[in-house]
Amino acid sequence: MIFYFSATGNSQYIAQRLAEVTGETLVSITECLKNHKYTWELLPGERVGFVTPVYFFGLPSIVSEFIRNLDLCVRGQHFVYHVVTFGTITGQSHYMMEKALRKKGLNLDGRYIVKMVDTYTLMFDLSDEEKCEKVTKDAEVCIDRVIEKVVNRVRGDFDNRKIPHWLAFPYTYCNRKKSTVPFVALGRCIGCGACAKKCPMGAIEMRDNRPIWIKEQCLQCLGCLHRCPVFAIQYGKKTIKHGQFVHPGVKM
Repeated sequence: MIFYFSATGNSQYIAQRLAEVTGETLVSITECLKNHKYTWELLPGERVGFVTPVYFFGLPSIVSEFIRNLDLCVRGQHFVYHVVTFGTITGQSHYMMEKALRKKGLNLDGRYIVKMVDTYTLMFDLSDEEKCEKVTKDAEVCIDRVIEKVVNRVRGDFDNRKIPHWLAFPYTYCNRKKSTVPFVALGRCIGCGACAKKCPMGAIEMRDNRPIWIKEQCLQCLGCLHRCPVFAIQYGKKTIKHGQFVHPGVKM
């Protein structure tokens, strides 16, 4: 079984690749939370994988919430692994996953990483499409290696981009400061409603064919910004210059 969370397709793509090779069930964490589906029964010896991005040096809060509620019906020994997609560093993502799983009686056997396009355009400029294409193409080699390790149940910590605990302090601060106030829909908005339908936090509502942010805070995953077909959604003044990105290998 492969659980994944993805806002712009990077983690979803890897999860799909893993599912294709292993034949194991693909499960969207976002859909689980929306449908309050937390109980899953595993097959004997089945692998249990988690594929997630790095948010502010750690796990997305939606992933932490899901694992807190997760109820896995285990059968014997299961190989448990975590694949982290990142742009610069992985922070303490694996440590947070290990700690959360331990409370569920599970050991984290494999820790893998894949460098991909960092879609946090409040900081990063994705307007150079050729550069994004190169990062995406280069990631394929790493993805193949991760898949090989998962198939062969290779145990170990393969994360060479993590940072010490004390350097990951922005995680707690940033998790409290993800305001929706700077979000805006420009006049070019076509009222398709894709942003509201796909928001993992249910923070967007369509009123008179316009998106309205109905919650004070969100994940700041920027999925609404990147998936908008006309690039109408922005966050503050910087993002409009920094472009959009959705992984070309997925249908969001």
